[in-house]
Amino acid sequence: MKAGVPDRPVRLAILTLASIAIAMPAAAAATIQVTIDKLVFSPASVDAKVGDTIEWVNKDVFAHTATVKGGWEVMIPPRKSASLTLKAAGAVDYFCRFHPNMKGHVDVAP
Repeated sequence: MKAGVPDRPVRLAILTLASIAIAMPAAAAATIQVTIDKLVFSPASVDAKVGDTIEWVNKDVFAHTATVKGGWEVMIPPRKSASLTLKAAGAVDYFCRFHPNMKGHVDVAP
C-alpha cells in the first residue's frame, strides 16, 4: 500500500458507498391535505417540510381563505380545493379572513 492510498478492498468499499449515496434520491415533497367542513380546518395543526404542499379541500358551500397576517393568503372557493407550496421554515398560524374563528397551524421544518 502506498502512503495515503488505501488498499484495493478499502477503495472498493469507498467507491460502493459513494455510488449508493449518489443513487439515493432526495426525499420527495409531500402533499398534506387539510379538509374544511362546517367552518373547521381539519386537522387544525400539521407538520410539514419546506417544499411540501398544503392542499385545502373546501367541502362548505361558501368560500374560505387560509391567511397568514403579513404573509400569504390562499383563496379556497366553495366545493373546490386550493394549494400552497411551503417556501420557508418556521411555525405559522393561519385563519379564514371571512370566518376569523377558523384557525389552523403549520410547523414547517427545513
